[in-house]
Amino acid sequence: MAVTATEPAARPSTKAPAPRSGAAAVTAGLVLLVAALAVVDIAQGTAAVGPSEVFKALTGQADPDDASVVIASRLPRMTAGLLVGAALGMAGAVLQAVSRNVLASPDTLAVNAGSYLALGLAGATGVSLPMIASSGVAFLGGLLAAAVVLGLSGLGAGTVRLVLAGTALMLGLNSMTEGLLLLFPEQTEGLYQWNQGSIAQNGFDGVLQMLPIALVGLAGLMLTARRVDALALGDDAARGLGVPVRATRVTVVVLAALLSAAAVTLAGPIGFVGLCAPALVRPLSRRFRGFARSRVSMPAAALTGMALVLGSDVLLRSLIKDDLSVAVPTGVVTSLVGAVFLVAMALRLRDTAGSGAPDRLRIPSRTVFLATVAALTAVLVGLVIAAVLVGDSKLLLGDVVNWAQGNAGRTVSFVLDTRVPRVLAALCAGAALALAGTLVQAVTRNPLAEPSVLGVTGGGALGAVILVTTAPVAGTWGVAGAAFAGSGLAAALVFGLAARGGFQQNRLVLVGIGVAAATTALISLLIVLTDPFNATKALTWLSGSTYGRTMPDIAPVAGALAIGIVVAVARRTELDLVSLDEDTPRLLGLRLAPGRLGFLVLSVVLTSTAVACAGTIAFVGLVAPHAARALVGRRHARVVPVAILLGASLVCAADLIGRTVIAPAQLGAGLMTAIIGTPYFLYLLVRSRR
Repeated sequence: MAVTATEPAARPSTKAPAPRSGAAAVTAGLVLLVAALAVVDIAQGTAAVGPSEVFKALTGQADPDDASVVIASRLPRMTAGLLVGAALGMAGAVLQAVSRNVLASPDTLAVNAGSYLALGLAGATGVSLPMIASSGVAFLGGLLAAAVVLGLSGLGAGTVRLVLAGTALMLGLNSMTEGLLLLFPEQTEGLYQWNQGSIAQNGFDGVLQMLPIALVGLAGLMLTARRVDALALGDDAARGLGVPVRATRVTVVVLAALLSAAAVTLAGPIGFVGLCAPALVRPLSRRFRGFARSRVSMPAAALTGMALVLGSDVLLRSLIKDDLSVAVPTGVVTSLVGAVFLVAMALRLRDTAGSGAPDRLRIPSRTVFLATVAALTAVLVGLVIAAVLVGDSKLLLGDVVNWAQGNAGRTVSFVLDTRVPRVLAALCAGAALALAGTLVQAVTRNPLAEPSVLGVTGGGALGAVILVTTAPVAGTWGVAGAAFAGSGLAAALVFGLAARGGFQQNRLVLVGIGVAAATTALISLLIVLTDPFNATKALTWLSGSTYGRTMPDIAPVAGALAIGIVVAVARRTELDLVSLDEDTPRLLGLRLAPGRLGFLVLSVVLTSTAVACAGTIAFVGLVAPHAARALVGRRHARVVPVAILLGASLVCAADLIGRTVIAPAQLGAGLMTAIIGTPYFLYLLVRSRR
C-alpha cells in the first residue's frame, strides 16, 4: 500500500517576487508582536499587580510585595515562555526541512513521549536528579524516540507514515509512563501535571540552567542553515554541492532533540508548537524571497513559537478565572490549537494513497477456517479459566462450581463476585472493539483505520470523563450514554471532514489523529481541574481498567455486541462488496451511502459501550481485524468471528497479565494492549513500506 502525501501544488504566478526587504519588515512585526504579548503576560496573574506596578518593579520603585511577585513569578514565567517557544519553533522548522515533511515536529516524532518516559523511569527509581541531569535524561529519551520514528517512516517518504509511526510510538511510550505513574505514585508525584506542559516558574533558576543548552542548540542550527537549504533541493543535488547528507541530517536531528529536551525539562511538553510555528511561517516564503532561506525562516519560526506560547498563556488567563488559570497548563491550550492545525493541514494535503482493499484476495480452505476458530476458541476458554482462577487469591475449579451452585463460602463468593464481572467486561469490550475495527476498516477500505487512531475512542473517553469528574455518582447507563455522545460527536466530525473524496486513507487518518489529540487535551484539562479523588478515578479508568466492574456495567456493551454480531453476519456480503471499491457495489445496485452510514453508526455504538465498560483500550480494533484477515482471508463471514475471538482473547490476556504479574498492584488492560499493539502497528508500517 502506498502512503504518501504532498501539499497542494502551488499555482503558477505571474506576479514578480516581492523584494527582500519584506522579510525584514515581517520579522520586525513578529518581534513587536512577541514584545506586546510579553508585556500583557507579565501584567496577568492572581495578584493585583497591574502594568504600573510591573513598571515600578522593573525600575526598582515598587512595593516589596509587588516586586517579589513580578521578579519571582511573572518575569520567570514570561522568560520561560520565550525560551520554550523559540526552542520548539526552531526545532520544528528544521525537522520539517530535513525530513521534507510538513508534519514533522517534536510531537509527531514522539520526542516528547520519549522524554516523558525517560523522566518517568528516572523518577520511579526514587533518585532525585538536578535539572541539568534531568535535561540529559530527557534528551536521550527524546533522541531515541525520534530515531525510531525516522527509521521506520523514512525521510521524505510520506507525510502520513511519519505521523502514524510517531503517534503509535507515542501511545506505547505514554502507556508505559502511565503504568509507572500508577505503580509508583509517590516517586512520580506531579509528573502527570508536568506532562501537560506549564511555563509557570518559581524564580529564574530553571531558566538560567536551560538557557545555555538552548543557546547551543539554536546556534548550532543556525550554523547548519546553508546545508539545510541544500537538502531541500534533494539528496543528489546536496551531494553535488558537497554537503554530507547523512551527517547533516544526524546533526540536525540531534540539535533539534537537544532543544526539545531543554524545553521539556523546563516546562514539560508544550504540545504542537513545533508543528504550528513553521506552518505559519511557510506561506511567507511564497511572498517574500528572504523566507525561502533557512537562516531567515528558522528565526521567524522561533519568534512565531514564542508568540504561540505567550499567546496561549495570555488567552488562558483571559478566559479562565485567576485561581483556576494557575492550575491549567499552558500545554493544554497549545495542544488544542495544534489539533485544529493538524486537521486543517490534513484537509489541504493532496491524498495520493488510494483506498483500495489492503489485502490480496485469497480464500483459505474451509478446513483452515474451522481449525482457526477451534484453536482460538480453545485459547479463549483457557484464558477465561485462568482469569477466573488466578489473581490476588488463587482458586480451584471446584470453588467455581460451588459458587455457581450457590454453595461457596463467604471468602470465595466475595472473590468470584468481583472477579467474574471483570473477566466478562474484558471479553465483551475486546470483542466489541475488534468488531468495531473490522467494520471501520471495511467501510473506509483503510487498513490503518481503528477507533482509537481515528479519535472515536478518545471522544467516548472525553464524554465519560466529563461525567465522571462532574457527577461521580453517575450510574452505568449514564456513563455509557455520555461515552456514546462523545464517540458520536467525534465520529461525526472525523468522518464528516474525511468524507470529501471518498474516505481517502491519508485524510481520514490525519483528521482522526487531530481529533484524538484534541480529546486528549480536553481530558487532561478536566483531570487537572477536578477533585484529586475524581482525578485518580478518571486516570485509573482511562488506563483501561476493569477494576470494580459489576454485572450491570456489562449490560450495555453486551447488548451492543449482540446486535453488532447479528448485523455483521446478516450483512456479511454487503461488507465484502463495500470493502472492495466504489464501483462494484454500485454496479450491483447497492446504495453505498446508507449502508456505510449504518456500519459506521454501529461501530460508534460498539466503541462507546466498550469505552464505558472498560475505559480506553487502544489498538484492539487494529490488531484483531488484521490478524483475522491474515489467518482466514478477506471474506467477512470468516473475518468477523475470528476477529471477535482474537479481540476477546487479547483484552482478556491483557487484563489477566495486568492484575497478576505485579500483584497486588495492577495495571490496566488498556496499558497492556497499547504496549502489545504498538509494535504490531509499527510492523504494519514497515511492511507497507516494503
